[in-house]
Amino acid sequence: MSESCYHCGDPVPQETHLTVEILGKARSMCCPGCEAVAHTIVESGLTSYYEYRTVTADKADLVPQQLQSLSLYDHEDIQQEFVRASENANEVTLSLEGVSCAACAWLIEKQLKREQGVLNIRVNTTTHRALLSWDPAKVKLSQLLSSIHRLGYKAAPFEADNQEQHYHQTMKNYLYRLGIAGLATMQVMMLAVALYFEVFGDLDESFRNYFRWVSLLFATPVLLYSALPFYLNAWRNLRARSLGMDVPVSIALIFAYVASFYATVTEKGEVFFESISMFTFFLLIGRYLEMRARRKAAAASANLLKLIPAMANLADGSQIAAKSLKVGDVVTVLPGESLPADGVIVSGSSVIDESMLTGEPIPVRRASGDDVYAGTINGDGNVNVKVTQDRQHSLISNIIRLQDEAQASKPKIAELADVVARYFVATILIIAAGTWLYWHQTRPDDALWITLAVLVATCPCALSLATPTALTCATSRLGRLGILLRRGHVLETLCNVNQLVIDKTGTLTEGNVRIVTTTCFSHQSESEVLSISAELERFANHPIARAFSSHRNPEYSFDEVINEVGFGLKGYRNGQEWRIGKASFALHTQDQLPTEEDFQVWLSCDGQAVAAFQLDDPIRPDSKALISAFQSEGIQVTMLTGDNSDNATRVAEQLAVDQLVSGATPQGKLNYLQKLDKHHITLMIGDGVNDAPVLAGAHLSLAMGSGTDIAKSSADMVLLGDHLNRILEARKLAMKTRKIIRENLSWALGYNLVILPLAVAGLVAPYIAVLGMSASSIIVVSNSLRLLKEDG
Repeated sequence: MSESCYHCGDPVPQETHLTVEILGKARSMCCPGCEAVAHTIVESGLTSYYEYRTVTADKADLVPQQLQSLSLYDHEDIQQEFVRASENANEVTLSLEGVSCAACAWLIEKQLKREQGVLNIRVNTTTHRALLSWDPAKVKLSQLLSSIHRLGYKAAPFEADNQEQHYHQTMKNYLYRLGIAGLATMQVMMLAVALYFEVFGDLDESFRNYFRWVSLLFATPVLLYSALPFYLNAWRNLRARSLGMDVPVSIALIFAYVASFYATVTEKGEVFFESISMFTFFLLIGRYLEMRARRKAAAASANLLKLIPAMANLADGSQIAAKSLKVGDVVTVLPGESLPADGVIVSGSSVIDESMLTGEPIPVRRASGDDVYAGTINGDGNVNVKVTQDRQHSLISNIIRLQDEAQASKPKIAELADVVARYFVATILIIAAGTWLYWHQTRPDDALWITLAVLVATCPCALSLATPTALTCATSRLGRLGILLRRGHVLETLCNVNQLVIDKTGTLTEGNVRIVTTTCFSHQSESEVLSISAELERFANHPIARAFSSHRNPEYSFDEVINEVGFGLKGYRNGQEWRIGKASFALHTQDQLPTEEDFQVWLSCDGQAVAAFQLDDPIRPDSKALISAFQSEGIQVTMLTGDNSDNATRVAEQLAVDQLVSGATPQGKLNYLQKLDKHHITLMIGDGVNDAPVLAGAHLSLAMGSGTDIAKSSADMVLLGDHLNRILEARKLAMKTRKIIRENLSWALGYNLVILPLAVAGLVAPYIAVLGMSASSIIVVSNSLRLLKEDG
């Protein structure tokens, strides 16, 4: 009789020899499919499925429900809602359950980086999210989620509504645990105080033991239920051979309970039930308040998604869920409604409140052809909007994703604090063991009390919270200022900048370039050369190109146009080569330039001058204030521009910059940056395609929100509005963030260094240790929350 497959129950073919070790034995499998599923079930920690499964006749129940739900995340249609795909990698933001401290984050990162196909994983303990990128050709998302589940944490693609629901459920559970611990503490303390002060000193010993048993009755649910989160976190860490904050806490609770239980049963020794209950109660209060504070810090970016309405009105009058909108759909937005998607206005005009994106309270006028964004509020007119981006790729979603990336990208000081915290826990456990040995020989009755105080008082929770909470608050505050962070080092580097390098057109100037003078050198009329120029400039994305856009005429279209970034454009029509751009690019010989005119743009045909244009671009009102403010701090300012006309000199003189570098090509801009002294920490501000190399090469870079996509993708941060004074506020905030991080670290380290010798010396009672440890964490988080204030 042939053997049956342990997984599905089908007969195992005679020539098949496939086995999987399940429940301590090698089990036979009938095919590679069953073998693969069985391996996954075992590796996912779901072996108990085989103990309780029911195999039906149609073999429907062959995979645990938990594993089935994870495998759904591998479907391409489902992944479109939350996975950001690129050429060689996929990226997803995960929502995590069970993460409580930096040790949890370190554990998840360490484990996932071992998995084949994982390119990067960064966990943010403040937001309880992780940014994961992987190679889909090497590993499936469900396998990576299973790896996280095996560690004892739960992970799923981030959805704002689901995380909000989970947060409220978690807080409700904490309140239940807190309530039980509080009630038990009151009851046990009443009995303990009576015994301590010997109110019942004249009673029999048996009656005194009765009170101990009553205390045991109240303390047991506290230990088994209220303190459960601490044990789970400690177990996860120990199972992965790492040390987290809750390891010393759990050891203290369990040792105290076991000793007290032994003393109650044997009627010998002291009991510590009131300490257990009070300890757990204060710890839960501290953890609850800490979670609320951290939630407040992390909520700013997540709440942006709530600005998008749930429903959208299609132009045909029907309604559809906003998240179901596709590119090309046309929606009608009435006055007072929020826009359901990113798009372009196809009819109508209105004022749009974009304050949630740019931080500017004054609504802006938008008309047909203008871009609008999901979550902004329509003012006084009806508009029809054609959807250009689905929800996943909307500006709001990108803001949240980039903020998560910036928060998950840890600066050096945060990484150092995490490492110190891990080693600190190991040191504390060693010191606690030595403390118990010493006091057990000197004063055995007090040894456990003193050891408890050492374990609890020195728990480095505050040390691990010192940096991430401050960075999260600062990132949220920058978002409200209209500055989007793309890299985690921004706040750290912004404090150290000692040279500002800034582009001219579209940065120091408004980018609202106007044609002031047109001079023709051939038989073509002014309208003809303007139309030819407009058809060439149609293939560029630059403020100068936009100056010609109103003169477009399809009659003068080109067969082929090549954009030579930083120089100009050349195109071919009717066998002729036309060029527009700098004189050195458009003309064959420099002697063709008239000396009496100041022309920035030249148009040529086969190397001969056809026309020249004099342009004007107003200086931004706050450019002067920006440069003056940086100079007042001793920061040198360089204007780095591709414009080599007298206009560049005029702007430089009006703004009183320290140095002008004009006529620079994209490579020339980068070369200038690379030739600077190594002690120069540069902040580069630009907006165009020609600024992309230098933005990527600077120590720190900022792209204007009105700039090109390539400039914004090369920069470390993006200014969503056009007000340069926001950069000054960002620098001020960065300086305050650095100050607060230093305050937090000083407090956390100082507190531990002071409390440790006092606790070892037996001068700190366990309940005082609990109060001190909780207060220390709350002080650090509350200090970080100052960064969210408007004057921050």
